[in-house]
Amino acid sequence: MRQQKDIFMAFFRAGMLGYGGGLSAVPLMQNEVVHKFKWMDDEEFSDVLALSNTLPGPINTKMAGYIGWRIAGFWGLINALIATVLPTALLMILLLTVLNAYKDKPWVHGMSQGVLPIAGVMIGVLAWDFIKKSKTGLGWLSTIIFTVISLVAMELLGIHPAIVIVALIGSAFFSKDKKREVSGS
Repeated sequence: MRQQKDIFMAFFRAGMLGYGGGLSAVPLMQNEVVHKFKWMDDEEFSDVLALSNTLPGPINTKMAGYIGWRIAGFWGLINALIATVLPTALLMILLLTVLNAYKDKPWVHGMSQGVLPIAGVMIGVLAWDFIKKSKTGLGWLSTIIFTVISLVAMELLGIHPAIVIVALIGSAFFSKDKKREVSGS
């Protein structure tokens, strides 16, 4: 029972404080899952994040569902999904009511303009954290090469992120296998 309460509170907090869209809740979810409750390490969390990015639908519900399932099975999945969706639904009803009542006020316009930069900074901090940790896994050179290739593929060539992720994972495994062949022979 305690574990179910922890699951609910972790995802409820991330959903409640992650205003600005699904991606803004990801760093908050990482804090709860990795740092506070230690259900996963950073590498496992980044794998779940990468997989969730390739699937259609809202990212925070996909991540919450999988992590809830992994921690406590079917009821953990249901609990995490309710905790993730409930605050969003309640906040949307409340905020849309308030915003509709005050839609012509300048402070409403300013508030809505402030959401994007805040969410961008939170996502940037999460990405930088993953880049720093990649030193031990891939090494700096590989990380820089993969980052540049990813940016070029997605931004300049318009390739879907799911295809880029699959290609990078495949090339990382291929390069590890080549290193093993060279060192093993």
